[in-house]
Amino acid sequence: MRHTKAAVLGASGYTGSELIRLLLKHSNVEVTHVTADKHAGRKIQDVLPHFQGLIDLELKPLELGLIPEDVDIVFAALPHGKSSEIVKTLVKERGKKVVDLGADFRLSHPLYVEWYGEHPCPELITEAAYGLSELFEEEIKRSSIVANPGCYPESSILALAPLLIEHLIEEDNIIIDAKSGVSGAGRSSALANNFCEVNEAVIAYKIGEHRHKPEIEEALSKLSGLNVKVTFTPHLIPMDRGILSTIYVRLKKELVTGELLEIYRVFYKNKQFVRICPENTFPSTSNVRGSNFADIGLRVNPHSGTAIIVSVIDNLVKGASGQAVQNMNLMLGFPENEGLQTAPVFP
Repeated sequence: MRHTKAAVLGASGYTGSELIRLLLKHSNVEVTHVTADKHAGRKIQDVLPHFQGLIDLELKPLELGLIPEDVDIVFAALPHGKSSEIVKTLVKERGKKVVDLGADFRLSHPLYVEWYGEHPCPELITEAAYGLSELFEEEIKRSSIVANPGCYPESSILALAPLLIEHLIEEDNIIIDAKSGVSGAGRSSALANNFCEVNEAVIAYKIGEHRHKPEIEEALSKLSGLNVKVTFTPHLIPMDRGILSTIYVRLKKELVTGELLEIYRVFYKNKQFVRICPENTFPSTSNVRGSNFADIGLRVNPHSGTAIIVSVIDNLVKGASGQAVQNMNLMLGFPENEGLQTAPVFP
């Protein structure tokens, strides 16, 4: 039986390398083409030594003509604005399926223009499925273009969807306090990511202007039929990977913690990568490191009529590459968990 052949564009970054790590364990997929303009001509195992003895491919420049005709699925782990330039040709002219890990197809056209600028192929935005598998499974199965969610939105949307869909909370009074490890900023040499800049510090950034805010609001509004508004503040914390989102919501009726937890258990009953914590237990980023799991815990504060939800993911796996593999599995008809049946790394 012929293996499905995959190309990873942007293979030398954190998300690209995580994609390769996960795909190496996939029983139905073979990575046959990898790109990295900065390292073109070098072997991938020389740029990423942890792949020594596991994969032997030369990194190519990002050129459409170099992507082999027999490639079935293309993962675009590129900065925003880069993948949309090539997706149209890949999908419309060459019949490929694409999972875009950037932001080019996550937002509706008006929102994209507002937050990112002009889009080179706006006609394709409506054809792209939003790639949060637990909530948009059927759209993903039918689509040739899947927009992988941002890491902060993934953590927040999974935590809020059950309550908003059931209309149990005020949709315009949501506060998201999110903290991410440094790998969320990408594999660059930017001063803000240097060890001395981030070590022994917690930094709030892009307050009120982070591009993941409209993504969270639009996806949750679509799911719930409500006009969802959030106050979102991201923070950088001195660890390699992981996101912890603490979310504050106001309840529309009196509920106790156990009742809310049962709502989550029922909602995610058949979703193997979302784990709901027992009452009085809250998740840690260490519980999901290196895995495709999202762990959620919560508590109701009866004195204020509010609930506090804590959601954790590994930003490089469930928040990026693991979610991309999960989406590919749905697109190609593989078992949804194929290549992702990995326990978290502990300690």
